[in-house]
Amino acid sequence: MHLNIELNGEKRTLEIQPKDMLLDVLRSAGMKSVKRGCGEGTCGACAVLIDGKPRNSCITFAASCEGSKILTVEGMGNPEKLHPLQKSFIDHGATQCGYCNPGSLIVSKALLDENPNPTAEEVKEALDGNLCRCTGYVKRVEAVLAAAREMKK
Repeated sequence: MHLNIELNGEKRTLEIQPKDMLLDVLRSAGMKSVKRGCGEGTCGACAVLIDGKPRNSCITFAASCEGSKILTVEGMGNPEKLHPLQKSFIDHGATQCGYCNPGSLIVSKALLDENPNPTAEEVKEALDGNLCRCTGYVKRVEAVLAAAREMKK
């Protein structure tokens, strides 16, 4: 069957099977930022924005996304022009191994899209469900708050 989506701003038609999970379809389409972590929707490594809302792609059937706009980290920025969140994660040391970064960036973007002036508690709540074994969470909260300030300029 065909899946018609807008992926990172580009209309795409992908060939899928009814049982395919969005994570696998996105990785097959070249979106390597979408990581397989727990496979149960609890770690956040596979988070993407679907119609502006963060969802765990490992537990989302691709077929349920027909007609949706999907954003992965590849659609946020690139090495030549980083999204303010990406730059802030680097500047604040909120990244080490990088495995969980895409999911954390995605949920942080969703938060700032909805609330451009979050409190530290709101950032913590948004990041809840995105596990990080390397850096912890203090630097991530600082990075999101700094990006929010930068994006207001």
